[in-house]
Amino acid sequence: MKLAERMSRLGTETAFEVLNRARALEAQGRNIIHLEIGEPDFDTPENVVEAGVRALKTGHTHYTAASGMPEFRAAIASDAGRRRGLDFTPENVVVTPGAKPVMFFVMLALLDEGDSVAYPDPGFPIYESMVRFLGARPIPIGFRTEGGRSHWNVDDLVASVDHTTRLIILNTPSNPTGATLSAGETDQIAEAARRVDAVVLSDEIYSRIIYEGTHESVATRPGMLDRTAILDGFSKTYAMTGWRLGYGLMPVELARPVTQLMINSNSCTAAFTQLAGVEALEGPQTEPDAMVHEFRRRRDLIVSGLRAIPGVECAMPQGAFYAFPDITGTGLTSRQAADKLLDEGGVAVLAGTAFGSKGEGFVRMSYANSYENIEIALERIAKTLGRVPAVVA
Repeated sequence: MKLAERMSRLGTETAFEVLNRARALEAQGRNIIHLEIGEPDFDTPENVVEAGVRALKTGHTHYTAASGMPEFRAAIASDAGRRRGLDFTPENVVVTPGAKPVMFFVMLALLDEGDSVAYPDPGFPIYESMVRFLGARPIPIGFRTEGGRSHWNVDDLVASVDHTTRLIILNTPSNPTGATLSAGETDQIAEAARRVDAVVLSDEIYSRIIYEGTHESVATRPGMLDRTAILDGFSKTYAMTGWRLGYGLMPVELARPVTQLMINSNSCTAAFTQLAGVEALEGPQTEPDAMVHEFRRRRDLIVSGLRAIPGVECAMPQGAFYAFPDITGTGLTSRQAADKLLDEGGVAVLAGTAFGSKGEGFVRMSYANSYENIEIALERIAKTLGRVPAVVA
């Protein structure tokens, strides 16, 4: 069967490939510590589960509006006002089955072949995948480490965008680096977007998982509300990965074509998940807050443990639940280190190159696993990488 040429430009998520390899080793009797998948190890809060079950039992098993149920869109708009200080109405909200469709649909609605798109590299791999799939020109923007933390290279962004730049993709906090944007960095990005008349797709899926400071949304900057599409969802904050529930906040003139794309693809998002989402936003926030507290405890453990290993350096993540250690001092490439840790150490991690070419020399470790398992993983990592003579500068 001959496939369309554009399919050759479509990428993937390596996390699921590594997960399959790890499970195959487990099937052979190996004990594997999973630090590869970006999925909270907590259960969905019980009040949210009960709301979903109640919705099913009371007949919410039918089609809904393509853009989302009115009460859910109203709850999302209200939450955005409380958390981000932004004036949204339900007409600015499009609900999707998971957050990825927001990314895909916004790009489909905006990009023509030849348009350029700036995006983080290392970054979530689907950004680059979609840019190339749509025939747009990728502009990867790297990171730098300063003061013990990672920063997106905003100066590089400002210098790289021009009149051909249709879209700037942000992700704060970042997957895979855990970096956040400062107020000044956010100001610079907003000014650059206005200067070249670009739209910003702001992936804020980890915006509730921040350890220091506050979340800075570019949409809060002057003139940016009308040129920003915010991507958010429930998978990370509420441990609802299997519920497939996401949403976009965007100008009405963009929400309309995105809704058309929903009609042409998914028809709508399941009703019971949306009503569970209402409860998640409006119900008690004690469990999500407790998850962030525990993630902070695990972050401190994994960073201190990694920094103690010869040949390894690790910036302190400011948000999300990923460490992104620099392993160049071991003399291994990203792929070699990831393979060695899995095959010899029994620890599943991802090569930094799974997040773009600028991720070479790094691996990503998700600390969405128990404190006890992270302690075991650190012992295995130290022992495995300790067999590799550290490179002396």
